[in-house]
Amino acid sequence: MGMKSETSNRRVVGNISLSLDGRTTGVGGDYDMGWIVPHAVTDAGRDHMIRVTEPATTVLLGRKNYQGFGSYWPAVAGNPEADERDRTFSAWLNRTEKVVFSTTLTEAPWENSRVVAGDLPEEVRKLRAGAGGDIIVLASSSIIRALLNAELLDRLCITLCPAVVGGGARLLEDGLPASTWTLADTTTSESGALCLIYDRVSA
Repeated sequence: MGMKSETSNRRVVGNISLSLDGRTTGVGGDYDMGWIVPHAVTDAGRDHMIRVTEPATTVLLGRKNYQGFGSYWPAVAGNPEADERDRTFSAWLNRTEKVVFSTTLTEAPWENSRVVAGDLPEEVRKLRAGAGGDIIVLASSSIIRALLNAELLDRLCITLCPAVVGGGARLLEDGLPASTWTLADTTTSESGALCLIYDRVSA
């Protein structure tokens, strides 16, 4: 990315875990993600999560992820038994602006949350035009796809898990506009997962 876009726009980042066959969930549906867990709880997995979220001041979530994250993460910050990095992530998530894209949710009880039912690309363009740090999508593949479709995603952080799950939801579908990416960072976890950070090459 050139200097102009970095100074005038907030960076839009997608963060997600993928199987070797490109899935975000397994054959069991939305909550079939047990194959991700061993890779998320490694030192490298936790460090990667802190590294990609630290520069962000806005989180974009879909309804399912908002409800899933919201049922687990708010209390972790105050749990002395939790891993220190999980407490750090929880505290960051609690204090950070959370924008939830949903046409069915009417309220967002988690602190610093608001629901947006309207046009996703338009909302992200508005956020980009304002002040702040990175705008990050946490694990919501539908939002990442919508941003790729609108050519609004600047960085893609993928934790590639060494598992073939054989079915389930794909992150990337046919029909997305073509784009080129450059590898900005890579780390290998103790579990054999690859934490990859790609930056979009400006057209």
